[in-house]
Amino acid sequence: MADSPTMTYGGYLKLDDLLACQEPKTRAHDELLFVIIHQVYELWFKQILHEADLLQRRLEDGNSAGSLHTARRIAKILKTVVGQLDVLETMTPRQFAAFRDVLGSSSGFQSEQFREIEAVLGRRKFPASDLRDDERLQAAVARRSVFDSLLRYLDGHGLPIPREALERDTSRPWEPDPGVQKALLTVYADESGPAAEVCEALVDVDEGVQEWRYRHLKMVERTIGAKIGTGGSAGADYLRRTLFAPSFPDLWEVRSQTEAPGGAEVPADGG
Repeated sequence: MADSPTMTYGGYLKLDDLLACQEPKTRAHDELLFVIIHQVYELWFKQILHEADLLQRRLEDGNSAGSLHTARRIAKILKTVVGQLDVLETMTPRQFAAFRDVLGSSSGFQSEQFREIEAVLGRRKFPASDLRDDERLQAAVARRSVFDSLLRYLDGHGLPIPREALERDTSRPWEPDPGVQKALLTVYADESGPAAEVCEALVDVDEGVQEWRYRHLKMVERTIGAKIGTGGSAGADYLRRTLFAPSFPDLWEVRSQTEAPGGAEVPADGG
């Protein structure tokens, strides 16, 4: 605290270090934009992981208000991440081609933090080389996912979560569970209750990740078309295969099982 009277804006944020991190490899005007956008992505990914850790602790502590606040913050960050693609899409294919060759084998698919986010949200299957070389990813795959923490939250609030779901091997991929979905239907029967609000906030997070994947796909398509991505990835084709794979499938499945008040099933077209 003794240093606080002399603390400056630039010193607190370490701006000299931060602004020295951008080192374009060519004289192409748009390369700096490309570097900054991806560095900002990584900063937001760091914050998402920071918030997800708190979210899981709050869920497992049964803290409804805290869980809701944190899940909503993550969803807002994802909206910001998606919005940044609007800036990146101001770069034309020709402008990207002016420096693309210097990227070599580097690729956004190599983002260790995004892989960790996927693991925190429940993904368990990764290439062996990713798991072998990334201790943080290994740890994330081995521990409970956000959805596992949600099940403990719901169990703590008296919802009938099957014991086998609570005691499962969380290093294995989650498989949609009819018993869990039955409990979720009970949650949504009181749609204004805290548990339903928490579940809906997690749906917002899940939707945010799927939206980012879609926008990322369209950005890649408009920038490099069907070309192979940097680093040898399948480019747009790889991204297309990952679309519409929810992290929390049970929270989506119960929508088709929801009934209107009084027991009448809601038609699929909402009519």
